[in-house]
Amino acid sequence: MKRVATPFHYLASLLLFVALLMSGCSQPDKVGETNMLYGTDSKVWKTDKETTATGDKVAQTDADEDTELKFFANGTFNMTSPAQTMQGKYTFDQPGQKITLTPDGATTSMAFDVTNLTEKKITLKGTDGTTLMLEAE
Repeated sequence: MKRVATPFHYLASLLLFVALLMSGCSQPDKVGETNMLYGTDSKVWKTDKETTATGDKVAQTDADEDTELKFFANGTFNMTSPAQTMQGKYTFDQPGQKITLTPDGATTSMAFDVTNLTEKKITLKGTDGTTLMLEAE
């Protein structure tokens, strides 16, 4: 008995081919080694973009664009913006893909999932689902 290919079979084959092609070409996010965070001694990160928990892009103000987050090899950080300055300590759990920032004098800390860390980019996801993408300066 001869099988006749239907338009559905062609469509399914095409979709499968496209899915395989897309999965082979896409570069998944990765979390690199801890020293990618601070370089040899320290590294400055600047805001690239921010999204809400639903994935909508957040418009960056001039103050947002001027904000810098600097990580040091000794486990400290410094964040400066036109509105405020904050420094403190951080811990980076590379296998767990989490970073925790504890400002000096604070009783609470800020925890983020690190969904991407390369030499040039870092993506932090907050507990509320917002995402902050930073680029190395």
